[in-house]
Amino acid sequence: MRLGTAARQNVTMSDLKDKLEQDLSVAMKARDDVRTRTLRMALTAVKNEEVAGKKARELSDDDVVAVLTREAKKRREAATAFADAGRAEQADAERAEGVILDEYLPTQLGDVELTALVTDAIAETGASGPRAMGQVMKAVTPKVAGRAEGGRVASEVKRQLAT
Repeated sequence: MRLGTAARQNVTMSDLKDKLEQDLSVAMKARDDVRTRTLRMALTAVKNEEVAGKKARELSDDDVVAVLTREAKKRREAATAFADAGRAEQADAERAEGVILDEYLPTQLGDVELTALVTDAIAETGASGPRAMGQVMKAVTPKVAGRAEGGRVASEVKRQLAT
């Protein structure tokens, strides 16, 4: 069961953990091994995050998205490492897991959208020069949360402040 862009936006993120659990049950019944393995891993990561620290807590919407984003990034990095090592089968398995995780994440920002958000943040803060990078990152990060990787955002901020 794949969430389309419209469906993905209609699912409230507070229900994301419940959605993962329901989809895991469906995947198990359908004997979809890749989806079952991926959703189990994702739920384990969410539950580990809930009990991390001094006190157990229920994760917020943004926290669950952050955990899934981290897991998706791990899959991309592992796929690259396996491919570089000539282990195509493992790389394909990691990519397949990444695709499943991406179904539960907000749609990623395109380059044009990211550029516009960074430009707006620079204008809002009145920042100029490379020394203002932290100030701009502080302004733009909440706007892109979960929709663009931090490294990608930082490189765009750096690029615009350098000009």
